[in-house]
Amino acid sequence: MNWPALYGEALREGEAAAGYYNRNVGVPTPEGKVNVRIPLEAADVMDVRVWHEEDVLTCIRPYVPRAPELRHVSRSPRFQVHHFIDGRVLDSFSPRGSAVPDHVMGDVVEVMDALARIPREKTPPLPADWPASGDSGGFARLLARLTQQVYDSHRDEYGTVFADFGIPDEPLAVVEPLWDGLASRPFAVLHSDLHRKNMIVSSGSTWFLDWELALWGDPMYEIGIHFHKMDYPDHQRAEVFRQWRTRLPKSSTAGPAANLDLYLAHERIKSAIVDTIRYSKQLARADEPQREFLIERLARKLNVARAVWGEEPTMTPERVAQALAPWVQG
Repeated sequence: MNWPALYGEALREGEAAAGYYNRNVGVPTPEGKVNVRIPLEAADVMDVRVWHEEDVLTCIRPYVPRAPELRHVSRSPRFQVHHFIDGRVLDSFSPRGSAVPDHVMGDVVEVMDALARIPREKTPPLPADWPASGDSGGFARLLARLTQQVYDSHRDEYGTVFADFGIPDEPLAVVEPLWDGLASRPFAVLHSDLHRKNMIVSSGSTWFLDWELALWGDPMYEIGIHFHKMDYPDHQRAEVFRQWRTRLPKSSTAGPAANLDLYLAHERIKSAIVDTIRYSKQLARADEPQREFLIERLARKLNVARAVWGEEPTMTPERVAQALAPWVQG
């Protein structure tokens, strides 16, 4: 396979799916269609990133059957080639807040269970100062540190907007004293980004994409961030949690439900900060319907975070639009 030529073809292709960190382009080849995955230049890093995605895919391959198969990795220029998964993105027919097909819930728990059983010696190396397995509080503080860094690094540009949105000067003060109360759970490989746009349903099975944010950490965080991003109807959230408690090793699910609530509180705070920044940039290039969607969605996220801070959910789309007007106007 002529990988540089394939990369060049992907660069020229106008049709692509893009997240916050990568652009994905389906390219036909004589051996079948592949997905060329190209990092976005100058992407704002607002999530903990510890491993290269290709190393994660190699690690999980013996344990997780429905993940992209790695075909090629180029370090310079930086890109990956995965096998192409033919199916429907879950979000395209089951958007956030709606019920998912029953099998998706079981598939999600199945992949979490598989990840929880990967031995530490099979994973890529970790930084020397990474929290020890079982130090759930240390892991949570690591997540919170990056959230605080995102806030601090954007304070000069967004300080007025943060204030207008009711984001406190110390946004994490409400959760910081509680981290040491987290139960000790043995660490596991975590996908850390299991949401509807990262799932493809094909022939009644769910495939899981986008492993660049995978971590070694507390399994309770995995289910917490999954609930935050999926926004299941209540009955499906309860069913996923029941299956998760039942299927995973008992040590992985130990601890009270309050531990889950604490991770959810962090994610709601993080979302208020991060999405204020990300959405403001998206608004500058969005058409009117997209702008209305983004503004309404951000208002909802801000109100959810305000509840964590003990504030009333008084953020309206009109207030969001007014605060972000400078970005909309270019």
